[in-house]
Amino acid sequence: MMLRSRLVILCHSAVLFGALLAATSADAARCGGDFNAFVQNISAEAASGGISQGVISQALGGVTQDMAVLNFDRRQRYTFNKSFEQYVSTRVGPGRINGGRAMLQRHAALLSSIEAKFGVPRQILVAIWGLETDFGKGDMGKLPVFRVLTTLAHDCRRTELFQGELLAALKIVQRGDLPISQMIGAYAGEIGQTQFLPSSYIKYGVDFDGDGRVELRHSVADVLASTANLLHTNGFKMGAPYGEGTANFEAMREWNHATIYRKTIAYFADQLVGR
Repeated sequence: MMLRSRLVILCHSAVLFGALLAATSADAARCGGDFNAFVQNISAEAASGGISQGVISQALGGVTQDMAVLNFDRRQRYTFNKSFEQYVSTRVGPGRINGGRAMLQRHAALLSSIEAKFGVPRQILVAIWGLETDFGKGDMGKLPVFRVLTTLAHDCRRTELFQGELLAALKIVQRGDLPISQMIGAYAGEIGQTQFLPSSYIKYGVDFDGDGRVELRHSVADVLASTANLLHTNGFKMGAPYGEGTANFEAMREWNHATIYRKTIAYFADQLVGR
C-alpha cells in the first residue's frame, strides 16, 4: 500500500501470502552475516526453484543493501495512531470522491465485466485504487524492488517472509509480467496501482486485458481484476453489506488487517455511490 499515506502497514494481507513461496526455516538462506554470501545463497535457492540464471543475474547481480529501507522499516509501528474520523478526513475528501466517480464512469464497461466475473462491487475496487495510488496517478514507489526485498530478507527480523517475497518477485520477471526495469515499488516491495506485494502478484494477479501477462503497473484492467480476484478468493460476496461487523468486512482483512483502513475503504465506497 501507498507508504506515505498509510504509515506502512505491513499487515496488508498480501504480506501473509509470503508463506506461499517462503523458504522453510530449514531451507532458508541464513539471515544476517555477510550480505554477498546471503545473496549467493538466495540465488542458489532461486535457481533450484526454476528461476533462470539470466533473471537471477539481472535482478541480483551487484545488488546492495539499502540502509534507508532498513531504517525506515525499523521505525514503523504498524499501527494507526489516529481516530477513524481523523484518518478518513485526510484520505477521503471531495477531490478524491469526485475523481473516483469519474473513474466509475470512465471504466464502467470494464467494471461491469469484473463485477460479473468476480462478484466484487465496483465502488470497493475504485475506493481501494484511489486510496492506494490516487487511481494510478499517485506514488507507486520509486525504489528498486530487488534491492528493497534483498535488504529486508537479509535482516533477521522477518527473513523468511521477505525471502518468500524476493522469490516471488523473481518469478514475476521469469514469467514475463514485468521487466527488471519496471520492478520499482515501495518500502516493502509493493508493486503497482493497488500496491501488491510480489507473492500477492503471483497468487492473485489476473491477465484481464488478454495480452498474455499480468501487468499491475500500467494495465487498469489487470489492476482492477486482480484486486477483485484477491477479495473474491477470500470470500467477498456481491450484494452483501461490507460495513464493519459484516462477512465482507472480514473478507477485506486479507487486503489490510487494520480496522481503520477497512472502514475507510467502506466509507469511500459509499461516498462514491452516494450513500
